Amino acid sequence: MHVYGSEPLDLCESTLFGELLESRGPEGTLRILEIGCGTGANFKYYPSGCKVICTDPNPHFQRYLQESIDANDQIEFEKFVVSSAENLKAVSDSAVDVVVSTLVLCSVNDTKRVLEEVHRILRPGGALYFLEHVVSDPSTWTYFLQHVLQPLWYFFGDGCEVTRATWKDLEASKFSDLKLRHIEAPLMFMIKPHILGYAVK
Repeated sequence: MHVYGSEPLDLCESTLFGELLESRGPEGTLRILEIGCGTGANFKYYPSGCKVICTDPNPHFQRYLQESIDANDQIEFEKFVVSSAENLKAVSDSAVDVVVSTLVLCSVNDTKRVLEEVHRILRPGGALYFLEHVVSDPSTWTYFLQHVLQPLWYFFGDGCEVTRATWKDLEASKFSDLKLRHIEAPLMFMIKPHILGYAVK
């Protein structure tokens, strides 16, 4: 399902994560794995009592996570795993209720492989929650400029690509149900087009 709209990014995240409790496991628990967690900026949106695992390929982020952990005592921080999103072998099959990906899929090497790994580690009925910037509509000037400026953006943006149609990978994945919205975020034109939603295993 595709819905189009425009709203503040903070409101988008609140709306997205407001549905997390619906993904609780059979025993009422909620175990979240966030890929590309960075400094833990999403922790404030996570519901009370949930257990959180974070993964990031940069081991230096672990020390910055502590501030977010201390500021969000409603969560139970389980562990930090140094790994790429394409290789989550440290997490067993069907081990988590929710996977969170915000502004990560723009810079991974293999989006399809990431989605396969996410599908593997989610329990049946679990869900991937995502908020990602994507390529603009081909009829727009933004689309043209995204492609012209992409090489420079990639170099200075730590491998970020603004020309990805990430929703197509989600649509082609193994998830049984996909709810997806196209939105315009209040950011610079290069990263204004976003998608948000969730995909159920």
